[in-house]
Amino acid sequence: MRRLGLLLAVCTVLFFPLTDRLQGAGGPGTVKTVVAKGLCKGRWLNPLTDICWSCLFPVSLGSFSLYGMAGMRDIPNYPSPVCICPSKRPPWFRIGLAVGFWEPVRMSEAVRTPFCFPSMAGMLIDLGAVLPNWGTNDRKREGESSRTGFYQMHWFKYPVLYWLNNMVNTACDQQESFDIVWMTELDPLWANAELTFILQPEAALFANPVAVAACAADCVASTTWTPLDALFWCAGCHGVLYPFAGHQSSFKGGIQGSLLSTEKLIAKLARLTLTQVTSGPEAICGPIPTLVIKKSQYRTQLAYPIPQLGAGPFCCNPFGANENLWGAGREFPFFGEDFVHLIWRKRNCCLSY
Repeated sequence: MRRLGLLLAVCTVLFFPLTDRLQGAGGPGTVKTVVAKGLCKGRWLNPLTDICWSCLFPVSLGSFSLYGMAGMRDIPNYPSPVCICPSKRPPWFRIGLAVGFWEPVRMSEAVRTPFCFPSMAGMLIDLGAVLPNWGTNDRKREGESSRTGFYQMHWFKYPVLYWLNNMVNTACDQQESFDIVWMTELDPLWANAELTFILQPEAALFANPVAVAACAADCVASTTWTPLDALFWCAGCHGVLYPFAGHQSSFKGGIQGSLLSTEKLIAKLARLTLTQVTSGPEAICGPIPTLVIKKSQYRTQLAYPIPQLGAGPFCCNPFGANENLWGAGREFPFFGEDFVHLIWRKRNCCLSY
């Protein structure tokens, strides 16, 4: 918590001169603030009761599934059960077993009030800065009506398997600790869709009806099996990933909106090399930095306000999968309009001793 306080203090000094301009930034996509300041509710997440552990499966050895669960989909693994990787010690290589599994490693928060942390029992940090709140805005243009939306986002390291290492013998564990990686309140690009063009100039290539229509195929693929990595500009049934900013041109509800904001943030962090490719044959010897998101290696599980629990495919969902199949009744007024999503990531690694 001392680290969090220091980070907030430093970033406030750096970015406070910008905050007067952030309110209402974003041009035509500007949202209308509808949330009273100070509205922040939540609870501490329980790793044992608020996490759907069936999302860990299937577990594989090479291309063979050792343990699966009905309806839980997988992506391609290392083809052989035996793997060889470089080593820093003689004989300069190591031989191991190629294992694959899904691990809960990150957590996102989509919040209405800046600096609200629902996963920390509703802690609210008031820095006195003027920042965009959550909001929706109904607009009509050329006979068509649409609804825009906006969330502030937080991205955490949340290595649950590493915490439970004394109770769970986890292959290829990665030594990490709980940490806040990104807060959009301190990111001027999140509130300005035009300025974020600096990070993703290729967005101009996909701002056309043909590219948007192609996302329908990604919606079907992510809902029935796994998303299409080749359509890297699509977020399945949730919309389009570009631009990497908080404004959404088609807001359909809190579940869809918070998932799209989460997916946009993952894509942005990939562009900043803050996320890595950890799955597939290419990552068997270690994570690989990437500038383009690998959508198929992610699953999302709603952890707050009403967590997805149980077993089977409705416990966690591929990147961009249709939320209508499981999201009914999980959003409700006042206490149930901030969302926490647990991020599951596929891991392939060469296990050796």
